[in-house]
Amino acid sequence: MGDIQPATREAARPTAPGRRGAVVAALMLSMALAALDSTVVSTAVPQIVGDLGGFSVFSWLFSGYLLAVTVTLPVYGKLSDTFGRKPVLVAGAVLFLLGSLLCALAWNMGALIAFRIVQGLGGGALQGTVQTLAADLYPLKERPKIQSKLSTVWAVSAVAGPGLGGVLAAYADWRWIFLINLPIGAVALWLIVRHLHEPQRQSSPSGQKTTPRARGGSRVRATRGATRARARVDWAGALAVFACGGVLLTALVQGGVAWPWLSGPSLALFGAGLALAGLVVVIERRAAEPIIPGWVWRRRTIAAVNLALGALGLLMVAPTVFLPTYAQSVLGLGPVTAGFVLSVWTLSWPLSAALSQHVYRRIGFRDTALLGIGAATLILLAFPFLPYPGQAWQPALLMLLLGAALGLFQLPLLVGVQSTVGWSERGTTTASVLFCRQTGQTIGASVFGAVANGVLAARLGGAGDLDSVTRALAAETAPEAVRDAVASAVHAVYLGAACAAALAFLVLLCVAPRRFPVLTD
Repeated sequence: MGDIQPATREAARPTAPGRRGAVVAALMLSMALAALDSTVVSTAVPQIVGDLGGFSVFSWLFSGYLLAVTVTLPVYGKLSDTFGRKPVLVAGAVLFLLGSLLCALAWNMGALIAFRIVQGLGGGALQGTVQTLAADLYPLKERPKIQSKLSTVWAVSAVAGPGLGGVLAAYADWRWIFLINLPIGAVALWLIVRHLHEPQRQSSPSGQKTTPRARGGSRVRATRGATRARARVDWAGALAVFACGGVLLTALVQGGVAWPWLSGPSLALFGAGLALAGLVVVIERRAAEPIIPGWVWRRRTIAAVNLALGALGLLMVAPTVFLPTYAQSVLGLGPVTAGFVLSVWTLSWPLSAALSQHVYRRIGFRDTALLGIGAATLILLAFPFLPYPGQAWQPALLMLLLGAALGLFQLPLLVGVQSTVGWSERGTTTASVLFCRQTGQTIGASVFGAVANGVLAARLGGAGDLDSVTRALAAETAPEAVRDAVASAVHAVYLGAACAAALAFLVLLCVAPRRFPVLTD
């Protein structure tokens, strides 16, 4: 039935069932910290800039955090497979809380950006390890339960974050945006230390123990509880991955914004990133326990899910970045109403994700994801055909449907790929999936930003970019031609997002096995 096949038995659960509720609460609090931090700062930017200055570089409050989270995901994933989830999660939470405290004490914009990077270094551990522990805690049949809870945390954070940030900045002080993390994180940390207990596990020199071939075609691996062998950490590989990811993502984030794409700084960063990528390959091929092992891309299931969720990160940029601009500039909505148009997908996404188990148990993980991303492709293609200027309920309805489609797409792939590996590979696998999704979002922001600015320049006779046009519209002095140009730019972005969704569909159809080689409990 579906993908549930007998292959091998996973190791024992990492904590007693009686304490699992406390650990789940800690995971949800940890996820809330990471999720809120992505949104709560946005509405407090005017107050932060007014107090600290540094308007020209304030975008690095977001870019610096994003870069630190993204480049550390593979490192934390491997460390959690080597040393266990608990020490990595505890260290990440401590680092995140330290960064939050330092952010609250920042004396200028440069210091705040540096401390946001410290937060991001801890946030990478929170995001990856929480998702891995969710799979450790629950058997396959129950994993949608915990994943839907985590999806709900993200949904609530997306809706509440901007409002909470605005309230704290307006009625207290922007520094409370970071100080509020401390009591929440302290409770999560105490629950983890007190209630999470992991069994000792065997770690062979190769890190795995090969099991017989499962029905479904590919060879799977698992581990058994035993005494852990002396672990070796590929610190050179970790440093190289961090440097390579940081340089390339900086080039993508700043290209076309701080400098032109074909300028000296942009070409230098891309050249240095490619050279570092070659160095990563050389180091990882020689390492006994590489940070990014080759099997992540050699196994069809993991490679297909990585690529598909990378495309998901790419397409998510269209609604999250450009829909609010469309709602305010073209539909003439206020900021609060425009935020509601976007936030409706956070209602249907977790609900669809929770119900997806009833689908993938019948038709399998891959076919359920194909159904979801196929529907998402059609919904994204429908956006450019909305009437101009249209009514607010029209894009809101599309966002509601898009959330339902993507919930049917993402969760089966995440649960499915985590179920194809044993404990000693699950952290690395989960981190690779999240890394690809984060990288897709970074690439999407750069690519679609260039597309939108190019369409605006063409429609307005070579003048203007999305930011300057939006500011002009906010002043209510822009002619109708500018509104029409913004609509055309956002329509082009949604067409690009539909292409990304179609790419994910083709990857799953052509690369992913029809039945995932699942390890059953």
